[in-house]
Amino acid sequence: MKLFLTKHFILLSLIIVTLGVVRFCVLIHHQEIGSAVDTVEKIRKTGKLRLITNKAINTYYLYNNKPMGFEYDLVREFAKFMNVELDVITPGWNNMFAYLQQGKGDLIAAGISITAPRLEYADFSIPYMTIQQRIIHHNLTFGPKDIKEMESKIFHIRRGTSYHYNLANIKASGVPLEYVLHNNIPTEELIGMVHDREIKFTIADSNIALLSRRFFPDIRIGIPIQERESLAWAVRKNDNEMLKQVNKFLLHASNTGLLKRITTKYYGNIDNFDAYELKKFHERINTRLPKYKDVIKAESDKHGFDWRLIAAIVYQESHFDPDATSFTNVRGLMQVTEITAREMGIQNRRDPQQSISAGIKYLALMYKRFDYITDESQRLLFALASYNIGYGHVKDAIRLAKENGYDPNTWKGLKAALPLLAKAKYYNQTKYGYARGWEPVHYVERIRTYFDILRQKKAAMAG
Repeated sequence: MKLFLTKHFILLSLIIVTLGVVRFCVLIHHQEIGSAVDTVEKIRKTGKLRLITNKAINTYYLYNNKPMGFEYDLVREFAKFMNVELDVITPGWNNMFAYLQQGKGDLIAAGISITAPRLEYADFSIPYMTIQQRIIHHNLTFGPKDIKEMESKIFHIRRGTSYHYNLANIKASGVPLEYVLHNNIPTEELIGMVHDREIKFTIADSNIALLSRRFFPDIRIGIPIQERESLAWAVRKNDNEMLKQVNKFLLHASNTGLLKRITTKYYGNIDNFDAYELKKFHERINTRLPKYKDVIKAESDKHGFDWRLIAAIVYQESHFDPDATSFTNVRGLMQVTEITAREMGIQNRRDPQQSISAGIKYLALMYKRFDYITDESQRLLFALASYNIGYGHVKDAIRLAKENGYDPNTWKGLKAALPLLAKAKYYNQTKYGYARGWEPVHYVERIRTYFDILRQKKAAMAG
């Protein structure tokens, strides 16, 4: 009898413990479902939508301390749609999905494609863009003509991306290629390494490749490595209400033309490649420049600048179009911002004389800030870089030049340091943070080219 009771007690205890574990698991399950379902409610209660993204040319970046980027603009409209504020979280590419799963953000919008591995730990919205992954190589390097020719080639890619997934599949199919994995490096940085011939090959989405080609003219966009695929936003697994809200917005953005407007803003002219730019320049110095030559000369003389230099800047900024408006909302012949217009005392940025006057005054102000540089030609290049990217970012680059062994008082040193502003390892140590540092480098170099052409045409354009 005693043995029977002991066995009965043990059996009862096991049942109680088992029921307790089951109840605990059910509670945890409901807790997980509840936390997912309550995401939309939580957003509305806190008044904040938390975006998880990556700092990159096609997603999110700061320009003159103003947040920009295709993904940022689209999610900002989503926040408005929900009538809440937007917070941006940039944990690094390799940490984004972990942040999402841990509840440190509400959605990922970072130009990510829908892949089988990602579907295991996230749900995806309806697509908002299609792209195709392509091989990127230097124009002096022969690229593969087909998938089989990828044999023995070494590709540098970011770990955990769909590039990684697709190359692994190609290798598993029997093509003996190799790849080197990098952590948290933006695709455009790897493209820059191809351009500078530090590496031979990388892979990039077609939209990123076309954007980057503006700044890295020696790259070539090679063959695709897979069929076209869709980009979408990611939410937590089983986060049905959030997914429903995201899809509702994306349909709204598509139906109202909002998605098209934002897409056009960032990708509308990416097929216009600089290979034809010099031809256009030669044409426009004959057809457009004469309309503004006199005012350019008069305003340049006030500040001691060569009028041909100013003409080169005007062309680089607006192609001699007084109605030009960039996607950052700078306007006129010299693409003056609203703030600069007020500081320089003008009211109409589209008026050619006012725009040129304000632009030259602002350039002169930047020039004076580098009065410690005795070589005037070098000093001018620093001023041009500041005109393009902002004085604060140039000061950050000067400090980085010092720290990395470059001469901080020469364009060669600044030119080497500016691209570092796009790398987390460096911009996290700066006052003004991330900047697309390769832009002012190409900006200055293009102006120097246009300036040289105008000087060569001096005899024909004398007066």
